[in-house]
Amino acid sequence: MSARIRTGSWAALGVAAVAGGGLLALSGAVHLLTRRRIVSADALEPVAVALVLGAEVYADGEPSRFLRARLDLAADLYRRGRVRCLLLSGDGRSRFYDETGGMRDYLVGTGIPDQALLLDPAGFDTYDSCLRARDVFGLHRLVVVSQRYHLPRALAICRALGIEAWGVGDQTARTSTRTWGHGVRRELAANLKLVWDVASHRPARG
Repeated sequence: MSARIRTGSWAALGVAAVAGGGLLALSGAVHLLTRRRIVSADALEPVAVALVLGAEVYADGEPSRFLRARLDLAADLYRRGRVRCLLLSGDGRSRFYDETGGMRDYLVGTGIPDQALLLDPAGFDTYDSCLRARDVFGLHRLVVVSQRYHLPRALAICRALGIEAWGVGDQTARTSTRTWGHGVRRELAANLKLVWDVASHRPARG
């Protein structure tokens, strides 16, 4: 599929979503587009690399609960032999706030070998992480690890970028009902950004 056709398709999707009911329609379209690509850890066929999307770390570098859940899931995939390498992508611009450094330290502390870890400190958002996985790290086939509600948007971005991707999602953090609900609601608006990023061919910021 040519870039022009892909751009037109995503632009049309955005227009159709607004005309057909706005954010809910767009969310439904994104979920429908990606639902067959979200699998359990048991059902995932082996793939070389897992793209682990970053989230908040605390001042001491300790990953937040949601990020720990992603990292634990990624570590489980590695130990099962489902993936051979973990690409840790997040905001690592500053020594005062370093998501990727915190992610690496946590995983090494759980016994994952450092040589199995790749770091992308310029994964400032989901689109940047996916685009850089393709253009900087040369990946065209991967599994995305994040919270379950985040996967449809991440996988839709991968699909638009020509990346063959699956998603394995954490749901253990769902017990934090308020935070989980905030994340679900945030995804509704973030889908509009998805359409803009893909249709405009925005370059990664890193």
